[in-house]
Amino acid sequence: MYTTTNEEGILNNYATEPQLYYAQYPTQEQQNRYLFQGAVAILFVTSIFLIALGVS
Repeated sequence: MYTTTNEEGILNNYATEPQLYYAQYPTQEQQNRYLFQGAVAILFVTSIFLIALGVS
């Protein structure tokens, strides 16, 4: 390991870089789960909106 110094003489003042990794494409099961969660979220928001319109 080597040391680095800046203009003020401080040693090793640079952050260590984490190891990079690439994301993996979601499986078909995960894609179906995301689709279901999106559909539930749309129904939830629509129902809240319609309830708010009905109450007001």
